Amino acid sequence: MLYREAGQFKTSYAADQAIFPIRQDRIFIALVLVVAYALIPAAAGWAGADYWLNTIMVPFLVYSLAAIGLNILTGYAGQVSLGTGGFMAVGAFAAYKLATAFPGLNIVFVFILSGVVASGVGILFGFPSLRIKGFYLSVATLASQFFLIWLFNRIAWFHNYAPSGVISAPPRAVFGNIFITGAESSAVAKYYFVVTVTILLALAAKNLVRGRVGRSWMAIRDMDIAAEIIGIRPLHTKLLAFAVSSFYCGIAGALWAFIYTSSVEALAFDIDISFQILFMIIIGGLGSILGSFLGAAFIILMPLFLENVPPNLGLVIPVNYTTNIQQIIFGSMIIFFLIVEPQGLARLWQIGKEKLRLWPFPH
Repeated sequence: MLYREAGQFKTSYAADQAIFPIRQDRIFIALVLVVAYALIPAAAGWAGADYWLNTIMVPFLVYSLAAIGLNILTGYAGQVSLGTGGFMAVGAFAAYKLATAFPGLNIVFVFILSGVVASGVGILFGFPSLRIKGFYLSVATLASQFFLIWLFNRIAWFHNYAPSGVISAPPRAVFGNIFITGAESSAVAKYYFVVTVTILLALAAKNLVRGRVGRSWMAIRDMDIAAEIIGIRPLHTKLLAFAVSSFYCGIAGALWAFIYTSSVEALAFDIDISFQILFMIIIGGLGSILGSFLGAAFIILMPLFLENVPPNLGLVIPVNYTTNIQQIIFGSMIIFFLIVEPQGLARLWQIGKEKLRLWPFPH
């Protein structure tokens, strides 16, 4: 009875089609916002803001944003992609070129334009999706991953002819003296900026997949021939999925380079990060915005769990075995969810909500 929908009547179309039509969902989202904007910064300030915010929360949010982008393409549109890291690199280097070429351009517009550039590159590599799909499409996107990383390493113009090939974020402020990049920036300012961007884009993605565009993506995912028969244009729909996905990944890459690391090279966006984000949406749940956050939380928190919990329990794990254990756990979780629960952690969350609807009157 904690999650009963009975008695919550809708009196307008707007109320019926709201993103969160159930009162309990709205309360939950309000609590999440309170935790994100009040409790986490307060707790981080008490325990050490630089570590908790810069090392845990900011990468978690950036990974979540990239996972949302890949989930739009793979989970909702059914287009398998292994080039997420390459599109993140496009966003990072585009943001660097825009910030250095136009010093007066606000950092918000720098990130938006970097996402637009990544979106254009995603459309370019999305054209083969009309003729190929499945394994062959994943190989094509994998080729884009290697090509983009090679391009940024090979052409010095992208990193302003720096001998090291590393791009460094110039100091930029959102407004006034609130810097989010450079030496004058603070961990709290960075966190607030990233969490605001992530929440806004997550809500936009949630609203997008609920409408006509999202239904077109899911129709293409389930059976593209049937979708074409009922009037959905496959090329237009697939390219739109590539564009939106690359936009999210491009902004995530710009946030990674400017907010999280402050300086980065192209090899930081190699194939490993593409596989990591793919693992996130498989573990979290394909076709779920919430699953993108759950998968990112799992990937971020599992290494911290293995590094801190076993020593506190008196177990000694050699450092060189920690990475192997992580890989075994990730592989086991992926196999488990693919076989037992393909919808991932998001489905387990939904099952928990259904149990609350029945309690205290189980079948």
